[in-house]
Amino acid sequence: MQTDVQPFRAIAISARAYALQAEGHSIIHMEFGQPSTGAPPSAIATAHSVLDRDPMGYWESPALRQRLARHYQERYGLEINASRFLLTCGASPALVLALLTRFSQGARIALARPGYVAYRNTLRALGLVPVEIACGPSTRYQLTAEQIARLDPLPDGLIVASPANPTGKIIDDAGLAAIARICRERNIAIISDEIYHGLSYGPPTRSLLEFEPSAFVINSFSKYFSMAGWRLGWLVTPPEENAKARALLGNLFLSAPSLSQHAALAAFEDSGILEAHVEVYRRNRQRLIEALPQMGITSIAPPDGAFYIYADVRHLTTDSFSFCKTVLEETGIALAPGVDFDPVDGHCFIRISFAVSESETDTAIARLREWLACQ
Repeated sequence: MQTDVQPFRAIAISARAYALQAEGHSIIHMEFGQPSTGAPPSAIATAHSVLDRDPMGYWESPALRQRLARHYQERYGLEINASRFLLTCGASPALVLALLTRFSQGARIALARPGYVAYRNTLRALGLVPVEIACGPSTRYQLTAEQIARLDPLPDGLIVASPANPTGKIIDDAGLAAIARICRERNIAIISDEIYHGLSYGPPTRSLLEFEPSAFVINSFSKYFSMAGWRLGWLVTPPEENAKARALLGNLFLSAPSLSQHAALAAFEDSGILEAHVEVYRRNRQRLIEALPQMGITSIAPPDGAFYIYADVRHLTTDSFSFCKTVLEETGIALAPGVDFDPVDGHCFIRISFAVSESETDTAIARLREWLACQ
């Protein structure tokens, strides 16, 4: 196993933010990608009912797997057998399962930079080799088939995220099709992280399974369903990899939380409420896109989906971690340092989550504007 796993610095920012909050300071949490709204009402009501009647235990809900299969038919037009869905304790174990199922130690896995911090560090922890592909404005901060084809040697696998963290950028249909084609031709296995599906401010998000049926797909109830603390995700496996993935799931993680599975099934009933959350994010997105340039933060990547603004602040700092710590102490706004997502260029970037209320977004803008005017 490799040991060069770097810390997730946003966790340190969040810990300090909560400590300040406990001391009575007003804190706006924009450091994590977690909705501030909490689980939908049907999920909460079901959880209360289950607590009164079910002792619970190790269990995988057949009804929830069937509902997920229906969800893929309704949203993507895909017919997927319910047995291919593995319920996991959040998306993070789903990533571990996909990697361990498909790859052996030493395998080389390509991924975009900037990208979610845990991709790189999970690969290293499992004895796999991250092959980071620099993605900037010229490729809309996303991977392209051309970049993958130029890799020499070719990687064994590829992690795709659309919408992406930290930029919220979406790969269009033609781009997904081209990536699927080049990976099929060159025997590169694909893991698609689709945790931000449902959070789009333009065309609907497309599943990689529409273009490559043999892909592993990761998703979760944390983002669109506003259930981050319930720790429930899923992995869609290729049929031929299902038995191995299930064996790993049982040995490494046993099962996902029973209470969360009951609640998640009910959450599908509250689609109107969940879509209303997306509209709040849409308005917050627009507020920030308009306000940040007025404060001198002009180089931003307007997100197509998810709920993040990735902003270049090199005119203010070359140490994004220290910058975020200072902003927190002096304004009460918790932000994520770009170095988490990009160890090369991220020292000059920050990520702002707008999965908060509209009033919190307005307050954060006012505080940041006042603070920046004094810098």
